[in-house]
Amino acid sequence: MSFVRACSVAEVPVGSAIGIDLGGDADIAVVNTEDGFFAIRDVCSHGEVPLSDGDIDGCTLECYMHGSRFDLRTGFPLELPATTRVPVYPVRVDGDHVFVDPDNPIDSQEQ
Repeated sequence: MSFVRACSVAEVPVGSAIGIDLGGDADIAVVNTEDGFFAIRDVCSHGEVPLSDGDIDGCTLECYMHGSRFDLRTGFPLELPATTRVPVYPVRVDGDHVFVDPDNPIDSQEQ
């Protein structure tokens, strides 16, 4: 699979996130920040709850359950209790639509 339409730009105002079911193994959170759109697996690696329900601060997303923060660019946790990276996915905006490539997570080795 390549890029698939995830949502419209209007569905995700700056500073918000929504959970999207694109099929496959996991739902994806589409997040709109001042730095643009990001896509991250919509499951916290610590608490197994939707990250799309968390708070956004810059390029980070905080899990509402235990406060772990994840870097939206790499998926790495920045605060405990989470210690495991969450997959992030390529995003493309074309006109009024946001596209995500759910089959090709970004391979980030940086922390």
